Amino acid sequence: MAEQDSPEKRGRLSRPLVLRAAVALVDREGLGALTMRRLAAELGVESMALYRYTPGKEGLLDGLVEAYFAEVNTRLRISSGADDHEPEWRRELRRIARAFAAVAHAHPEILPLVATRPLAVPVARRPAPVLDLTEHILSVLVRAGFDDASALTVYRTFVAWNLGSLLVDKRQVVDNPDDPDPVLRLGLHRLPAAEYPRLRSMVPRFADFDDDREMLDGLDSLLNGVPEPLLDSFYGDGTS
Repeated sequence: MAEQDSPEKRGRLSRPLVLRAAVALVDREGLGALTMRRLAAELGVESMALYRYTPGKEGLLDGLVEAYFAEVNTRLRISSGADDHEPEWRRELRRIARAFAAVAHAHPEILPLVATRPLAVPVARRPAPVLDLTEHILSVLVRAGFDDASALTVYRTFVAWNLGSLLVDKRQVVDNPDDPDPVLRLGLHRLPAAEYPRLRSMVPRFADFDDDREMLDGLDSLLNGVPEPLLDSFYGDGTS
């Protein structure tokens, strides 16, 4: 047995520790760097030691999604919503959106996995952190007075906007981060002005993009079109 794969080292391993190391590796070097062998080397063990905690590379990718949602849930437990006069269900959706965006900004390489991998897994087999957040959102909506069908519609609309806006934001790739000219910084000088006049004219907006504000403004626009539930017990004005 190799010294680095001693029983003492294996005894210190756990699934959360393995996933934290995987997240750190992906944050630092991208998804392409993540292999069972490379992760084992990061942890100072042999590759086979990891199979106790994840069935392989595909399971490891699912584990990244699990870790992402676990971090979102942790942020929600330690944060509080803004004190305003909106219904509490809307305040809570905004708080969730902010937490989700914060984790996306911290781990941008994992975000595409969050948008795609759960689709291949039946709901009942998704990781507990994913189910916990889903349950929380649906519970907030049902307690606010939405019936089950309406709550599910609002939930799906919220998730679609949240993920979609973050994925679009992450595609605002900077071509040359050190160039002070926004056209050159974003690489839009490569687009012929005669063919793409609108894109070129919107350079200042691309350069000054406030992702948090844009995401929340868009969410507000969507929620403004949602009829209030018949019985909303969560208004901030004390009515019930």
